[in-house]
Amino acid sequence: MLKPNYKPLEITLIKRGKTRQDLREELNISGATLAKISKREYISLKTIAQICEYLKCDITEVVTFKDEI
Repeated sequence: MLKPNYKPLEITLIKRGKTRQDLREELNISGATLAKISKREYISLKTIAQICEYLKCDITEVVTFKDEI
């Protein structure tokens, strides 16, 4: 089963000098969504698109998928 991997998001945030708190405040992303990211759970594609637009990056700089057995 494929699971989302948000490690690219962490790297992109560092490169852009941003934090998860910036996402929460500037994009109005809920704490629950940020918790899902931490737990490697699925979040909506709309939210991923908002993050990509905010960070001016491609989706692969936010999330990748890894096969978990």
